[in-house]
Amino acid sequence: MIPTATYRIQFTPTFGFDECRKILGYLSRLGVSHIYASPIFQARPGSDHGYDVCDHNAINPELGGEEALAELTRARKRRKLGWIQDIVPNHRAVFGGNRTLVDLLENGSRSRYFNFFDIDWNHPIESLRGRMLAPFLGDLFAHTLENGEITIGLDEDGFYVRYYELRLPLSLDSYADILSLNLRELKRRLGEDHPEYVKLLGLIYSVRSLGAAEIEEEYYEQISFIKRLLFEMAKPSKPVGRHVNDNLAIINGEKPRDEERPYDLLAELLAKQHFRLSFWKVASEELNYRRFFSINDLICLRVEDVDVFDHTHEMVLEKTAEGEFDGLRIDHVDGLYDPTGYLRRLRERAPNALLYVEKILCREGGEDEHLPGFWPIQGSTGYEFMNAACGLLTDPGGEEPFESFYREFTGLKQSLDDLAVDKKRVIVRRHMTGDVDNLARHVNAVASRDLRGFDITMNATREAIAEVLCRFPVYRTYASGEVFRPADMTYIRQAINSARRAKPDLRHEFDFLERFLLLRYDDRLDEESRREWIHFVMRFQQYSGPLMAKGHEDTLLYVYNRLLSSNEVGGSPENFARRPDDFAVFVRDRAEHWPRGMNATASHDNKRGEDARMRLAALSQLPEQWRQAALAMREAAAPLKGKAGGRRAPDGNDEYLVYQCLLSHWPWDKEEREGFADRLEAYLVKAIREAKEHSGWLTPDEDYERAMVEFARELLDAKKGKAFREIFEPLWERVSRAGAILSLSQTMLKAVCPGLPDVYQGCELWDFSFVDPDNRRPVDYGLRSRLLTELDKAEKEDREGLLAELLESPEDGRVKLFVLSRLLRLRAEMPDLFERGGFEPLILEGQQAGCAYGFARTGEGGTAVALLPRLFASAAGETRLPVGAFWGDTRVADMSEAADLEVPLRDIFTSREFSPSSSLYLSEALKEFPLALLVPAQ
Repeated sequence: MIPTATYRIQFTPTFGFDECRKILGYLSRLGVSHIYASPIFQARPGSDHGYDVCDHNAINPELGGEEALAELTRARKRRKLGWIQDIVPNHRAVFGGNRTLVDLLENGSRSRYFNFFDIDWNHPIESLRGRMLAPFLGDLFAHTLENGEITIGLDEDGFYVRYYELRLPLSLDSYADILSLNLRELKRRLGEDHPEYVKLLGLIYSVRSLGAAEIEEEYYEQISFIKRLLFEMAKPSKPVGRHVNDNLAIINGEKPRDEERPYDLLAELLAKQHFRLSFWKVASEELNYRRFFSINDLICLRVEDVDVFDHTHEMVLEKTAEGEFDGLRIDHVDGLYDPTGYLRRLRERAPNALLYVEKILCREGGEDEHLPGFWPIQGSTGYEFMNAACGLLTDPGGEEPFESFYREFTGLKQSLDDLAVDKKRVIVRRHMTGDVDNLARHVNAVASRDLRGFDITMNATREAIAEVLCRFPVYRTYASGEVFRPADMTYIRQAINSARRAKPDLRHEFDFLERFLLLRYDDRLDEESRREWIHFVMRFQQYSGPLMAKGHEDTLLYVYNRLLSSNEVGGSPENFARRPDDFAVFVRDRAEHWPRGMNATASHDNKRGEDARMRLAALSQLPEQWRQAALAMREAAAPLKGKAGGRRAPDGNDEYLVYQCLLSHWPWDKEEREGFADRLEAYLVKAIREAKEHSGWLTPDEDYERAMVEFARELLDAKKGKAFREIFEPLWERVSRAGAILSLSQTMLKAVCPGLPDVYQGCELWDFSFVDPDNRRPVDYGLRSRLLTELDKAEKEDREGLLAELLESPEDGRVKLFVLSRLLRLRAEMPDLFERGGFEPLILEGQQAGCAYGFARTGEGGTAVALLPRLFASAAGETRLPVGAFWGDTRVADMSEAADLEVPLRDIFTSREFSPSSSLYLSEALKEFPLALLVPAQ
């Protein structure tokens, strides 16, 4: 089945498989071909996103489990709906439900999963050698001991250490230490011939003899026997049970042997574990496992190992082979050691599956980055399309006035490039010092065997690596021992040259690092050293991505607020807008190389909803109106500002942020407005902390946050914010109306351009959400289904009247649902055209030619001619719609280039037909509706 449209569903404990089954009819009527599902595997209990996987081979019971999934599968297949499954190969949660990690921490090097996780067991820090750092304590280790927050317990799975919700297993060797404590006292009380005492001695002996088991199966059988016997003997009603409980009370400091040092036994016991509990801040400097970004409790897997791949993909590949999964979406492909090798292996195991990668194609400097052409996939999840479409609908002429006014309003002096590097340095310093140290050790291990690297010190290497990482223009490169694309060489040289200019005193270190990253071996280097050389390069590539994500996406994009629609996942503030010619180049490349790549306009990773972005695109077309209104709003809002640290708050940059947030997110729906202030508060606190200028997640400044939140709330207050609202509301009314039309244009681009349109849950109506978790709020599918039914009925009864009504009252979102459903249904009717048809931009002429965009899709599957408004907000005035007379003499210059002129064309929205002609006037094509999609009349 050719995929024609996907619909992303975020499964949660409150929206599981049964709830999904109930909306299948609606999705089918909408025009969807495939459900695009968030992770459904067993995750941390209560997870509302599913990316904290505990077991890749079990279906999450909180979503309904295997049986409910099977019922959903049968129901959707009856409706011919496919399924694309989001999978998480990069990491698992550090949690008791992660049985592989529990096994590893319990058994150490004897564990069958010893090589599953990306842990450096030979770390140079003595306390980490042979142990995994466990940076999960909220305070210093000594303090948590003294406060009695760490305790040892026992259940049917054996002894464990508990710290609030964290539970980690004790090593098997520790059992003997616990059971042997006060053993003489137990012997005195019971006697040496007592059966329970004898069994306890046998149990201790079994624990100490575990090392003698050479066969893995026998080793695990002994462990199972030891745990069963221990749990049976340790029941409180039995003598050994009382013995164990007394010993645990002593170890936990409840019955101290030494009143002055009650936790010595506990500290000694913890020192013998295969993990080292520590204050969470330690992870930024001393870390011996790879995390998902900077999240300590998501530990990465060594999925490049075939055994790890086979284990973690067993269920996925089985369901794919059986036809339950038609495709797979690979989460965070850039986090993998060898993405290319992984994708090739996955393709070998799933030869017929649709494969999509979550890949952020974001190149600092404004140029497009491209997917590696040798990846055996259908394409990416479409962030690059989202930003390209937004760029097309943003006015390039607004960039200079927006830039000038932004710096005037905020007082910003620093260049965007310098700001980007500085924010990455903050992330390295606060979160990635240990990662950089680990990379430096890899380099120096090989450098000592290379004449040109002989005098390079550890400190200099560390500094050079950090500087190059901070100047890397893309998320990562994909060099390996097998492939090295020219683009990757360009990115590496760009980063190295930028670093050289910034720190010329490290010239020799950068020269050596450049040789390393470009894989220019010394001919005299032995094979082992070459392997280590390649290993460093592939390790380096794993860390450039997290730094870009945390420094660029999660810091810079909350700091540089010139036009917030540019500050999007997969985007960059440098890319203010995209000119039509550049958009055509981008789309033609997709048509040639990735015709099935996803066209997204929203996702769970978005910084803001897709229609909020379009309001900002409309604002870009009104630079002078924005300037005047923002200055007036600042004056009106001045009395509402508070103080933090002796200074007025919020500062100019955050105030600028608030005004754009209100313009883009203030909802039309009056019921939704009731909870808006709370949602805005949550967003602003997150934005301030992500920016790391006045507050942060590690050290929040509650005074500044309070001043910011109270300022925003008072702006919305009917009385306190009256003067502000009188200025704000007319501008909001204008950008919201223009933004709605641009949203329809965005929907048209997504559905008609080359690629596979993806609809994020609920976005068939207006989406003015903030960043997660706000964009994962429950969706009212009953409302959407009812509205779609009413639209279908009204269209049959009075299409012209319906269109007029939709344009007159766009607030309810029905106009967007109407446009989307008609486009998706057409794609289902003409799959060959939209999958394989060519893309040709139309030449428009006339007085409003710059306000519109047109293109044609042509091929054996038919023809489709699209016309849509683009830069009309300023020309249209305050209320005028871009329909009919607005377009004046604007026309398509030569329709013969786009369509067969011997066949009448029909607009799918209005059903109006157009006779063959060499020219087409927009005043006719867009007479009743602001969009037109013309297809051959039946």
